[in-house]
Amino acid sequence: MNRDDEILAVVLALRAGEVVSYGDVADTAGWPGRARLVGRILAETDREVPWWRVVAASGRLVPGAEIEHGRLLRSEGVEVVAGRVRSAPTGRFSPRSQPQP
Repeated sequence: MNRDDEILAVVLALRAGEVVSYGDVADTAGWPGRARLVGRILAETDREVPWWRVVAASGRLVPGAEIEHGRLLRSEGVEVVAGRVRSAPTGRFSPRSQPQP
């Protein structure tokens, strides 16, 4: 499996409502520190992948595609406010994955 396929396999494995960062995908695929590469691959692939389940580490949606991105995430139960993911059922932005005080 080549690098692009490894990264796309991670994205294809994401479940509805699971939101992760580009860096999370890179780490899981075995390409730590390559978050920008993940973004490029998602932008250029012809394969149908759930790209909307991947956001910046800050929760920021894809610039220029915020309306569609937010709509797709909200349809999966993700809370999006002002162009950023605030909470998701699973993944990086899940209340269960946040450190507790």
